[in-house]
Amino acid sequence: MYLKEATNFFNGKKDVLHIAPEACYINRFEKLHGANYITADIESPLAKVKMDIHQIPFDENHFDVVLCNHVLEHVQDDIQAMKEIHRVLKPGGFAILQIPFFNPIPDVTFEDASIIDKREREKIFGQDDHVRKYGKDYPQRIALSGLKVIEEGFVNNLSDETRKKFGLAKGEIIYKGIK
Repeated sequence: MYLKEATNFFNGKKDVLHIAPEACYINRFEKLHGANYITADIESPLAKVKMDIHQIPFDENHFDVVLCNHVLEHVQDDIQAMKEIHRVLKPGGFAILQIPFFNPIPDVTFEDASIIDKREREKIFGQDDHVRKYGKDYPQRIALSGLKVIEEGFVNNLSDETRKKFGLAKGEIIYKGIK
């Protein structure tokens, strides 16, 4: 809904990199963008390209759009991953960089690589395969990559009925980075 109503994503073919693609979007986005729509993941069989987000195997200024939803909380170095996203985006291109927040949201993102026990990770980071718990400093972390951060309150402008229909929470922010 956000891509349709608040971006140019559906206005003609774009070069799109979809990291850890959600199955529900693949066919629709591929139909729209054709061969310019690239899915990528380190292990998912849904992905056309197997890649490590820390070293994206595409040239600089390649993509108009990068979609990266609920990935950064899993990777060793989220800042390096976002720097790579910045590198492969074309000037004026944008990235959607969604991550989970768990209450209470700390002021500063917490990460500790020495925590390897799955139960302990779940307790501290909210899920056993997460390596950090994001805090209110997330926009500043995005900015460290060189991207201009836009915090979109799009969801807040929707009716209660629409939010309920699509399972959206009032107050949710869409994090967009622009090169």
